Amino acid sequence: MLRRLRHLVEGLYERLLLAELSETPSHVAVIQDGNRRFASERDDEATEGHRAGAHTTEQLLGWCDELDIEELTLYAFSTENFERSAAEREALFDLIAEKLREFADHDRVHAAGLQIRAIGETDRLPARVRAAIDYAEDRTADYEGKRLNVALAYGGRAELRGAAREIASDVRDGTVDPDEVDIETVESALPAGPTRDVDLIIRSGGDERTSNFLPWQANGNEAAVFFSAPYWPAFRKIDFLRGIRTYEHREETWRQSRIERARALVSVLGPDSEASRTLEAFEDPEGHRSLREGEDLVADAAD
Repeated sequence: MLRRLRHLVEGLYERLLLAELSETPSHVAVIQDGNRRFASERDDEATEGHRAGAHTTEQLLGWCDELDIEELTLYAFSTENFERSAAEREALFDLIAEKLREFADHDRVHAAGLQIRAIGETDRLPARVRAAIDYAEDRTADYEGKRLNVALAYGGRAELRGAAREIASDVRDGTVDPDEVDIETVESALPAGPTRDVDLIIRSGGDERTSNFLPWQANGNEAAVFFSAPYWPAFRKIDFLRGIRTYEHREETWRQSRIERARALVSVLGPDSEASRTLEAFEDPEGHRSLREGEDLVADAAD
């Protein structure tokens, strides 16, 4: 009886959250934390927690499809995870290879036109995982609409360090002028990864840190961050929707702060200034997202 009542309440709350949302992010990145603690509290092996978490990941793909989220990046295996016991690593590698192949064959993936790509130092992974990556990427290579990035053997600092070394080498060789190093230079030196800046990072399991995940793509875009208490296997759709709500509130706060700045500039520079046109753009609810993704026109108007 109690379980049925809880299910009913959660269903009502889910509908309420959906009704409140007016905007969804283009790119969500998820740190799937808490699998081992979930298993430990049930006196299970860590492998059982990882497998339970994989089921939540399958559900997440469906939630993203329903909300028409264009890009999803999953933190599946970090460079630090190589320090785990050999038995746990091998079980994880088996599960990752299995799920990559399942995802690549899943009807939902093909119906959504979802391209699967692996990011990270994948050459460090066992042959069976690399073969599964190749299979998933080949099966979905022709899709261009939506994207699933699976971060494997991934470390954000290592990614930035590699880009810095490449740029330093180009400067040393004389092919790059150090005074001309800009955002585009850094992005061109980064390995192939997400196609969009991250709008929202979600982390399950209660820890409030982003763990070296997509530092360039997320921090440069001032991504919203949502920390959720449930372990990843217990993560629900309502938790996901709460994360989306956090993003939406962040976007609204960002837009309002720009409107206030633009209004202040208009009062100083006058109604015929660039600041006035910028204000009109930010006050247009249809146009403010493109401004969020582009240059800060308020700053431009002040120059």
